[in-house]
Amino acid sequence: MQEKSKVIISADSAADLNDLFKTHDIGEFPLFVGLGDNQYLDNVDITPQMIFDYYNKNKTLPKTAARSIEDFREYFTSFTEKGYSVVHITISSKISSTYEHAALAAKEIPGAYAVDSLSLSSGTGLLALAAADLRDRGEDAETIVQTLEKRKTNLQASFIINTLEFLYKGGRCSGLAAFFGKAFSIKPALQLIDGNITVARKYMGNFAKNVMKYVDNTLEKYDRPDLTRVFITHTYADEDVVNAVRYKLIKFGFAPENIFETIAGSTITSHCGKSTLGILYINDGETK
Repeated sequence: MQEKSKVIISADSAADLNDLFKTHDIGEFPLFVGLGDNQYLDNVDITPQMIFDYYNKNKTLPKTAARSIEDFREYFTSFTEKGYSVVHITISSKISSTYEHAALAAKEIPGAYAVDSLSLSSGTGLLALAAADLRDRGEDAETIVQTLEKRKTNLQASFIINTLEFLYKGGRCSGLAAFFGKAFSIKPALQLIDGNITVARKYMGNFAKNVMKYVDNTLEKYDRPDLTRVFITHTYADEDVVNAVRYKLIKFGFAPENIFETIAGSTITSHCGKSTLGILYINDGETK
């Protein structure tokens, strides 16, 4: 890492920042992903394509797992022993025990802080990038944590799902819901509310057209975005669909250079399947 300050910013691999981890000098802490009897480190030795291939062959989904308290203890002390403070942002505590383990480790280590994003995927990534901005302005770790705690309540993190199959296999919707999803081509939009995944809206019919409706509905409801950055995060969605979403965001007011496209990692892939797409931003900008 480049030595920009005495504060290290870090996040779970499930923040789905792809190359932005490196370009913004943010530490990436990989979570566990299990395929059958084999355990992998997210974004280290497993890819979403491996998950698709495994599912197509075995019809079973991977199992994700948090790292241990000891893992976090060793990770944090690798920085604090060198005189750094470390601020680590985790995925929602309502979804994973990652935050609990990180917080317990941080409690033992002066200069280590854990922040529960109450979000998932690039929602967590947005907080990590905001933290990196504050670090680069010279803010200390406590100020960064306080700011993140305020801003995280305004995260807009949502996705539209092309198929209910992965949600059903993962036990996140009933067999009846999965049946009707197939019968009537329901495409649910899922949103993180208070750290929990909820169904925000149900669309029907052609996925590409419904993606456009989802984007319009989201921008209309959450119309105070911080225009600093917005994510288009997806699991290998069609390129034409992604480009159409990008055009809508530009038309709304986002500068092209502030629109970041990222491929969702193993966590979103495991739960939502292929072609899932979301737009994510912090909704605490000026009122339109």
